[in-house]
Amino acid sequence: MKKLLFLLLLIAGPVWAQSPEERIEELGIELSEVREPSANFVKWRQVGNLLYLAGEGSPEKGTLGKDLTTEEGYEAARNTGIRILATLKAATGDLDRIKQFVKVRGMVSSAPDFYEQPQVINGFSDLMFEVFGERGKHARAAVGHVSLPSNIAVEIEVVVELKDE
Repeated sequence: MKKLLFLLLLIAGPVWAQSPEERIEELGIELSEVREPSANFVKWRQVGNLLYLAGEGSPEKGTLGKDLTTEEGYEAARNTGIRILATLKAATGDLDRIKQFVKVRGMVSSAPDFYEQPQVINGFSDLMFEVFGERGKHARAAVGHVSLPSNIAVEIEVVVELKDE
């Protein structure tokens, strides 16, 4: 009986799976309108099935280890992730077109003695897993910088693979 139940769950599981957009709604996340770039670049570029996103900054300002705690940095990275979700939605038209996250580069404005960049960028990584499940896991770098543009606390770049159309 247990084997039969397991097989039914295995087969029917994908039917019950939520789309990324349903998960976003369930999490109570509202995606904002994507802002135009502030300089001479584009927000994304598609090459084959890969979609490259320009760096997206956090709404939070300041330096980790000086102005902000690791926990506040985690929230800044999560909030940056919400902005990235909006950009991905604008670029793809449907977040379910994302086959998988490939690479993430997390940049953290850091005081000289701040070493918790990975814990900060976990705010982004955890959100992508919440929204996309296994498809949201990615290779990643989390690095400290002396400063970031406009005094933002976090900036994140993303590369995703799209499903074949």
